[in-house]
Amino acid sequence: MTLLRRSPLPAAVVALGLSAALLTSCSSDSADAATDNATRTDSADAATDNATRTDSATPRLALSYDGGVLVLDAKTLDVVGTAEMDGFNRLNPAGDGRHVLISTGSSFTALDTGTWTDGDSHFVSDPAVTDISFDATTPGHVVRHDGKTVLFDDGTGLVRVFDPTKLADGLPETTDYTTPEAHHGVAVELSDGSMLTTVGNEDERTGIVVLDRDRKEIARNEECPGVHGEAVAADETVVVGCQNGLLIYRDGVITKVTSPDPYGRIGNQAGDENSPIILGDYKTDPDAELERPQRVSLTDTTTGQLTLVDLGTSYTFRSLGRGVHGEALVLGTDGALHVIDPAAKTVTRTVPLIDPWTEPEQWQSPRPALFVQDGTAYVTDPAKNRIHAVDLESWTVSDSADLPQTPNEITGVTG
Repeated sequence: MTLLRRSPLPAAVVALGLSAALLTSCSSDSADAATDNATRTDSADAATDNATRTDSATPRLALSYDGGVLVLDAKTLDVVGTAEMDGFNRLNPAGDGRHVLISTGSSFTALDTGTWTDGDSHFVSDPAVTDISFDATTPGHVVRHDGKTVLFDDGTGLVRVFDPTKLADGLPETTDYTTPEAHHGVAVELSDGSMLTTVGNEDERTGIVVLDRDRKEIARNEECPGVHGEAVAADETVVVGCQNGLLIYRDGVITKVTSPDPYGRIGNQAGDENSPIILGDYKTDPDAELERPQRVSLTDTTTGQLTLVDLGTSYTFRSLGRGVHGEALVLGTDGALHVIDPAAKTVTRTVPLIDPWTEPEQWQSPRPALFVQDGTAYVTDPAKNRIHAVDLESWTVSDSADLPQTPNEITGVTG
């Protein structure tokens, strides 16, 4: 495949597609080199020629590996593009059903996966790494909610909010806010324009603050040591994790839910905006360099009840997901997908998928990962360079495929 970097297309070209293939991109130097070598002025015309109309939306997946990103057709699991990118890169859907944001060392850069819908028409084209890039000293969390995407720069505390549907036109306008002190944090903008963001500095993180649309403080709680992660539940309820429980924000009120253990850390959550229940991890050893927990947490955001469910196997931060009907899904190190009824708080089913595995010491190292989209759970198997698709109605493996690289992170777009 010819490697090119695509510049943002004008709005008139958006409905016709993109043609440029993927490019090596890891720094400002490489971007400049790409600009020099690519025939950028011709890319829009080539995109028009290469766009293909389809009968329905074509979902795609993006998988990072050591040295780049693979783009797959989510239905066939065929590889449709590859981007070479040095270093460890993180992936998040941008929120428009088309682009994926790649967190590099110094930016959030948009990958156009080459699939989109314009009105009643559906199109596919070659994936392309774009020139749409949000500079960041230390790119952190990417949060999507209520049609807005929020980026958090851990190195500066800069929070940027934008409409992801504008990405097809180029770099969108952003609404910016900077936290008083930089820290590894997260922010969510709510439907009324208010913003919830974490409180902390380079030494500690202590809680959350809620700001109105004019960014004046309306609520605060700093009873949340080590605050990390976020999820949104039903009724626009936002939950963040603490080393001793959770904070729940709903209707202008922040409520603390305390863990049953003195140190009961919930740092990663999976929410369903149609369910009041939040799935979270659960760790109890403050001194562990690498704790391999076997219990997960289920928290009812309406009652504040926190329930622990024993899986009988460990899992990692890339193991959590939600099913079609709100089921809590956990990919265990036993190689199975564990299905939890969030109401009954019990494991109702296990789906064997891959060989048992051990969580690596370094969090950046490849390990099996779970991603859920359009009624399908995708599970990667780095040990065998494979990917499996599980139908979440029949709970059977609907497809499997070999991969040309060892997968690390996985995300996707609906098209």
